[in-house]
Amino acid sequence: MDNLLAGPPPTQLPDLPEAREALESGAKAADVAARFPAFPAAWATLAEEYFAQGHAVTSYAFARTGYHRGLDALRRNGWKGHGPIPWEHEPNRGFLRCLYALSRAAQAIGEKDEAERCIQFLKDSTETGYEALTKG
Repeated sequence: MDNLLAGPPPTQLPDLPEAREALESGAKAADVAARFPAFPAAWATLAEEYFAQGHAVTSYAFARTGYHRGLDALRRNGWKGHGPIPWEHEPNRGFLRCLYALSRAAQAIGEKDEAERCIQFLKDSTETGYEALTKG
């Protein structure tokens, strides 16, 4: 019998081996994003790099792109707008990193409401990912 009180099942994005391997092998994140625009980890890497260089607006743009590409992928894989997106499933991390990067960049440019919404979305999706991204 199904547990009717349980929430939705965890959503697990598929691996994109060619894109992942390109990024892991040291290819420029911009080149990986251009070749594989649906790969959120490339957008997350770009957002993180530009934020570290003090370019919050550019970071915001990259994070938003990865966030929307990730939402599209989540929906294609059964996500209904809520429920767990486990950090432990490696292919989910690109989207979750974009979500955190979007929150951080939004805060930096004065978009407090969006920053809070994104960080809450991250917490609601994965406590483990929230801890890893905000404490690490």
